[in-house]
Order: sequence, then C-alpha cells, then structure tokens
Amino acid sequence: MNLVASLFDFSWFSETLRRPTSGVDMLVILGLVLIGFLIGIVVGWVWRPRWAGFSDCVFDGPVVMSQMVDSDQKQEQTLHPSCSSSVAKKDDDHLPKDEDLKHLWHLVEKRDGGPPWKHMMDGSTATMTYQAWQRDLETGPPQYCSMTVYEEATPELLRDFFWDDDLRLKWDDMLLHATTLEEFPAIGASVVHWIRKFPLFCSDREYIIGRRIWELEGSFYCVTKGVPCSSVPRKQRPRRVDVYYSSWFIRPVASKKRNNQPACEVIFFHYEDMGIPWELAKFGVRQGMWGTAKKIERGLRWYQKERACSETVSHHVTMARMSTKINQDYLARLESESDEDVTQTQMRVHQEKPGGIDTNIPKLLVIGAAVALACSIDRGQFTKAVIFGVAKRFGNIGRRAFPAPRL
Repeated sequence: MNLVASLFDFSWFSETLRRPTSGVDMLVILGLVLIGFLIGIVVGWVWRPRWAGFSDCVFDGPVVMSQMVDSDQKQEQTLHPSCSSSVAKKDDDHLPKDEDLKHLWHLVEKRDGGPPWKHMMDGSTATMTYQAWQRDLETGPPQYCSMTVYEEATPELLRDFFWDDDLRLKWDDMLLHATTLEEFPAIGASVVHWIRKFPLFCSDREYIIGRRIWELEGSFYCVTKGVPCSSVPRKQRPRRVDVYYSSWFIRPVASKKRNNQPACEVIFFHYEDMGIPWELAKFGVRQGMWGTAKKIERGLRWYQKERACSETVSHHVTMARMSTKINQDYLARLESESDEDVTQTQMRVHQEKPGGIDTNIPKLLVIGAAVALACSIDRGQFTKAVIFGVAKRFGNIGRRAFPAPRL
C-alpha cells in the first residue's frame, strides 16, 4: 500500500480544504502544505541517511561510534549492571555537591543571571495550583520552571514522594525501569538507573542520575542530574540522555483554602537533551505540560493513601531522610565563596504579536516539518487524528492568548 495514502486520506483532506470560512485561513493551510512538502524533501535527502534505527524513533540521531563500548565489554553483561566500588569512587566527583546546591539556590531566588523566564501557562484543581515558565539559553536545550502549591501535603511527604522509585513505578506509566546503582549514606547521595518511555515517535530513553537532598529548616533543596557511570555500557537502544538536569525546592506555605490544613510549594527546574529538535520538543512539552502536572498530583494523592496504609517505607525514602542539614549561614558562606556576578532573573509574560497570525516563521517551519515527516513514515505510528491536530493548531495560530500570570 502506498505509504502516504495509508496515513492520509486525500478525500478527507480535500474536504478540509473546502471548510475554511475565510481567504486567510485558506492561505494559511495552503502555505503550510507547501512548507511541509519542501521541508519534507530536505529532511528526506539530508537527515534520513544518518538515522539509526529509523523504525524506533524518527528523530533519533546517529549513535556516535566513539561512545559505544567495545565488543569485549558487551560480553556477559547483565541487563541492569551496577557500579562497582572502584567505579563509584572514581565517579564520586560527579555527584551533586555544594556547587549544585548553590546553583539551585540561585535559580530559586532568581539570581542565576540567566535570561528572563517567559510565562507559558497556569492552571488549578481543587487541591493544586500550577504555573509554568520557559526560557532559551544561547547554548543548550530549552529550560523549564514550574511553581506548584499542593494543598493538604507536607514538605516531608513531597520529598519522599519524588524520591520513592519503588512506588513511582506504580503511578508513573512513563517510568519503565528504576534501580539503584550506588549509594553514599554519609552525604545522603545516590546514583540511579532509569529507563523512560516516550510517546508516539520516540524510542525509550536511558538515564544515569546522581541525586542528593539538602535540608534547610524544614525546606528541601533536591538536586538530580545526569552523571557518568562507566560500568553501565552505552547501547544503541535505549538511547542514553547525557545532558539532564531536574531539581526542585520544597517549602511549607500557607493554605490557599484558608484552613488549618498544611500546604507546600514546589519550585521545579528542568532541562534535558533527548536527541530531538529543540523547537519540536518545546511544542510537545507545551501540549503535555498541564496533563503531566495533573498526573503528578494524582500520583501524589495515591501515594498519600498508600503511605497511610503502610507501616514501612522503602529504602529510597530512608535515603531521602539522610539529607544534608544546613542553615542560612551555610548558604551565606557558599555565596561569599562565589566568584559569579549573579543578577536578578525576571519572570515575564510572553506577548503574542498583533495581527491575528503569528509571524514567527521558525515555528511554522518546525510544525510543517513535523507534518511532512508524519506523512513519510510507513510504520503506522501516526494517525490522521495526529496530523489533523497539528494542522488545526496552525489554523488557530494568532487566536490563542496566554493566561495572565500570577507572580
């Protein structure tokens, strides 16, 4: 069967073209089709010969051969090897340290000196309020910040919730595998191995994560970042994510319900390089952000019930409670040792351009390329609904407005 015809019903497409009620809508759709066609040609000739494992992930780039282990290292490897003591000592320098605490502290206080954060969205449920921002650096993947207030929850519960991999495997359907590679009880640090599932067109991703918690007067600075571990061989599948940073600050706050129940705030910072175009990744994150926030809250409420019914806690929670105790003087000493010229980082609203149609051409190109790529895949992973959803969003460009921020 023709691969394009199998994914895209041309009679349906013709009806869609006849539907617009204005000449502007018609021009937008025709322009997108033309852009997608041209970019599809470029993608087909330039990118496709370099892809490895095309059927697994459309946007998986080539595996760098210099990073692959030798054939003799692959022999007799278990499915989930752990780091040896000698390797752990060698990799100890890569674990989260005071410099990582200081960096997270500066992010929380908006004193990291980075570019302004652009407001993306906010939302709320009966027991949770949520805000999110995004920014782009000159180099590196897009960065995200969110601020969530959970009603009827304590900082200690949130600390355990985010650290408890045993129960996370039960509520987080994107986490396929989690195991501890090494632990450092003296400083409350550990190295874990994760494999995460990604939707639709991406194959699974592998993470080697170093993590540690600092406790400051009932609040918690939680740092997790990608670290090397040479005893875990690098494989073609799942693809390893080396550039990874995911950290948060948890503190008690007053309940917005104005009752006597506890509440806490989680300020979260995240970025990673998954090996797909950053503009396309930003589009995906924007569409899935609110759904992910609600899924995490559902997981938290389930976790609360599980903990209430159990008299024991997992070993991950035991490690979380071995957090490093610090005070304000400790943070002040870290600041005095800093040579950085940090400045205030602003949180601002992203303003859309007037005129009805967004003139940000790179975004049009990115989504046009996504449509063209969807039409070129013969693996059945994209449906007409996905393609129509992308086209529909383009038809609505310029009509959406970001919600007002609550800073």
